[in-house]
Amino acid sequence: MTRLPSFEQTVRPEWIDYNGHMSEAFYVLVFGHATDAMMDAVGLGPTYRERTGCSLYTVEAHVRYLSEVPEGAPLAVRTRVLGVAGKKLRFVHEMNVEEQVVATSELFALHVGAEGSVPFPDEVEQRLADLVEEAPEWAGRAIAPVGWPGRC
Repeated sequence: MTRLPSFEQTVRPEWIDYNGHMSEAFYVLVFGHATDAMMDAVGLGPTYRERTGCSLYTVEAHVRYLSEVPEGAPLAVRTRVLGVAGKKLRFVHEMNVEEQVVATSELFALHVGAEGSVPFPDEVEQRLADLVEEAPEWAGRAIAPVGWPGRC
C-alpha cells in the first residue's frame, strides 16, 4: 500500500499561548500545512493551481486536541486518504510527538474551480484512490457531550 510521507514541523515560540502550550489555532495551521504537503504529493500543488485554476476547498473539519504540546516539540503529521469520488475527498491527519498522538483532524474537501466544484482529473483521482486506507477508529464521530441531550 502506498503511503504519504509524514509532514514534519517543530513547535515555534510564537505558537505558545498564555498557558505555556501550543495554541489551538496553530494545531490547525500545522494541519493546513500537512494538507498542502498532501496536495503537492498527489499533483494538486502550485503548478496545478496555476495551470488549471483549481484547488481543494475544505467544507468541513473536525479537530480533536488530545494532549498539550510544548515549545520546541517535534511534530510529525501522518495523513491518510479515506475516500475519493468525483469531486469529493475525505482525509485525516494524526499529529504525533515522539509516537504519541497529540491531535487529530478529519476533513471533507471539494475540488473547486472558477465555476464551483468540479470533478478531479482522472489521473489525480487515481493517485488519491491508490492512497485510500481504512479509517481509524476515531474518524466519523460527532461531538456529543456527556448526558446529551440535556445539560453539559
